[in-house]
Amino acid sequence: MALHWQILIGMIAGIAVGIIASQLSLNQIVIDYLKPLGTIFINLLKLIAIPIILTSLIKGVVDLKDIARFSSLGLRTLMIFILTTFCAVSIGLVIVNIIKPGSYVSADTIAELSSSYSEAANMKMESAEAQKSNGPLQFLVDMVPDNIFSAAGNNSNMLQVIFFSIFFGLALLMIDKEKAKPVIDVIDGINDVVMKMVDLIMMTAPYAVFALLASLVAETGDPGLFRALAWYMLTVVLGLILMMGVYMVMLKVFAKKSPLVFMRAMAPAQLLAFSTSSSAATLPVTMERVEEHLGIHKDVVSFVCPVGATVNMDGTSLYQAVAAVFICEALQFDLTLMDQLTIVLTATLASIGSAAVPGAGMVMLVVVLETLGLPKESMAIGLALIFAVDRPLDMARTIINVSGDATVACIMGRQFDKKSRA
Repeated sequence: MALHWQILIGMIAGIAVGIIASQLSLNQIVIDYLKPLGTIFINLLKLIAIPIILTSLIKGVVDLKDIARFSSLGLRTLMIFILTTFCAVSIGLVIVNIIKPGSYVSADTIAELSSSYSEAANMKMESAEAQKSNGPLQFLVDMVPDNIFSAAGNNSNMLQVIFFSIFFGLALLMIDKEKAKPVIDVIDGINDVVMKMVDLIMMTAPYAVFALLASLVAETGDPGLFRALAWYMLTVVLGLILMMGVYMVMLKVFAKKSPLVFMRAMAPAQLLAFSTSSSAATLPVTMERVEEHLGIHKDVVSFVCPVGATVNMDGTSLYQAVAAVFICEALQFDLTLMDQLTIVLTATLASIGSAAVPGAGMVMLVVVLETLGLPKESMAIGLALIFAVDRPLDMARTIINVSGDATVACIMGRQFDKKSRA
């Protein structure tokens, strides 16, 4: 049976077990004995995220054999990521203005959610306050590590690891080929070992996904809160589906790839992204699927996917646009056309600099809301309003983030093929 079917069966079985456990009041048993298995799986994926970025990016830069080609690939990749982010935010704003989910939220629901999630909302606001005190170019400062071992010791510092890897690769490209060869051979060998570790970890994926989903359902609070926010959830999901449609068009037009082939190849990575809610944890699998199942050159995959996992947050940007308008609408805080254009600009820029911020999505949403001038008291209520459904929506938007990375890799792969044949 294909891996994506095994993972899908594990997801369905996990949800079923979680529901049954909730009905029989066995939630704690599921949390105590199944959740650790899922946590171990996520830790294993995160364990190899830094090694795979280091080795694959250095190898990707060296394999380009020309600094001019590296500059071209890097610039085009970043431009496409920015354009897709802008498109995602725009889609989110159009959908939320058509559906108007905030008009369906009652004052009682706002009061109930505020009392349940006020503490978590205040923590995110404090994180955003610390982030806001930084200058506009702070993300550039955060990108350059002062100690590579310290940077590599924390998965939240991936942008710093990417900077070091590219810097190292460029230096390796500039020295004498005979002296560089032993270093490149070692990096090649480590990269092969890490990819084999990915294969071994993925053998446990169906069981780990089962444990993750079962524990998530068991931990979920009152389903009535989900029903109260159904229109908001529907708006976000519909926007994400439309964004996936944009990717399919881009694949067909610019990469000349069948959307059906793409979806079939990426299914295991997408399902894993849904289960783990982490682009970084899914990165090793994303790279493996794009290279081996979509046939994209390893040097393109080695550059585009790690950079995308850090700076490309299309799903998160779309969510920020919908959430910002939803909160303002629910709290009867009127937005002008200029305010909505501000959301487009702020959410697009925030997605680029958000990689260095823990809990980036919700923290950057606070920055967007503050830009709109929403009072701090109202902001705490607004954040509490969406906390109840943030985790399932986080799972859904991670699929878009991962799919966007793979789509851009396919587009850049086709351009690379054309240049190789020229």
